[in-house]
Amino acid sequence: MNPNLAKLQPYPFEKLNKLKAEANISCDLPHIALSIGEPKHESPKFVMDVMANNLDKLANYPTTKGIPELRQAIAHWTCQRFHLDNLCADSQVLPVNGTREAIFAFTQAMTEGKDDALIVSPNPFYQIYEGAAYLAGAQPHYLPCLEENGFNPDFDAVPAEVWEKAQILFTCSPGNPTGAVISLEQLEKLINLADKHNFIIASDECYSEIFVNSAQPPIGLLEACTKLGRTDYKNCVVFHSLSKRSNLPGLRSGFVAGDAEILANFFKYRTYHGCAMSLPNQLASIAAWGDEKHVEENRRLYTEKFKAVLDILSPVMDVKQSEASFYLWAKTPINEEEFAQRLFAEQQVTVLPGSYLSRTIDGINPGAGRIRMALVAEVEECIEAAKRIRALIESL
Repeated sequence: MNPNLAKLQPYPFEKLNKLKAEANISCDLPHIALSIGEPKHESPKFVMDVMANNLDKLANYPTTKGIPELRQAIAHWTCQRFHLDNLCADSQVLPVNGTREAIFAFTQAMTEGKDDALIVSPNPFYQIYEGAAYLAGAQPHYLPCLEENGFNPDFDAVPAEVWEKAQILFTCSPGNPTGAVISLEQLEKLINLADKHNFIIASDECYSEIFVNSAQPPIGLLEACTKLGRTDYKNCVVFHSLSKRSNLPGLRSGFVAGDAEILANFFKYRTYHGCAMSLPNQLASIAAWGDEKHVEENRRLYTEKFKAVLDILSPVMDVKQSEASFYLWAKTPINEEEFAQRLFAEQQVTVLPGSYLSRTIDGINPGAGRIRMALVAEVEECIEAAKRIRALIESL
């Protein structure tokens, strides 16, 4: 058995289930879940129609690289969205079965077997970064995302010896759980650091299409490369998904794009990994990447929910509009675990304690005293949840 399995911590939702099981429920209100980042908006019907009309293609083995039409659709969307001069559909794009699977596999494929190898990630973080690091035989190194730095890591404070040992730097922009966006200036610094110390920047951009300011969509890593004139995207890859953008978490469809040399080696790994996307899924994905109307409607609904919830909570809670994503990263008036447990027991609303998404390093847990609220429920449910959260706060 792989000894590194013993290093894996329980997933945040395992901790949450234990916390809820120990709650003394004192109400019979209908439950509202703001804990899991699973989109609840309607999946696009035209995408489902494409899948239904191509079920006969389940009789065919799919290829690891995907059909050319899918890679071309992805390349076209990425160039349009991030103002790229070019993205080669054949060598710089690779379809994947959702980014969680891809991030894990990528880490296994790209990590050298060195005793001091580091996988650097934000803290708080998407837990797959940590698990993938341990199972690749590397050590996670956490960069705190604190309010004084706009909830982004202070990359300037990272010692040179960390960059020297880094194999992969995971960035998450827009961030989960904070919603913070990494600036062009910060991305350019990271690209220069990757050149100097020879590590890979793996940018998780799954929330890039959920933002409030339509005039200022979040910048992406490949876009930053283009502004520097680096169309080879050396040392840089991005991960994107249809789960949040198109309300299709069950489709398990996304892509990795960037440095052709890196992707060639990742493709080689995946031919053994056995993870090709089915042809009906590929054809449905082409339809999704080719349409923006449903994405715009998706953003409109999230913007409506943000405004309604913040109007209710802002007078009683330290909570601010996030730059992007569908999360609110709010301060709690009491310990975040106690707050989450009481909210469930007394108001039947589930949120995620921020400390479950973070690690305590040098005595500091960036998620302590905070909760993550995922505004994925329908507008009316989010409003009702906000009223119940306010009621709990006012009762304290």
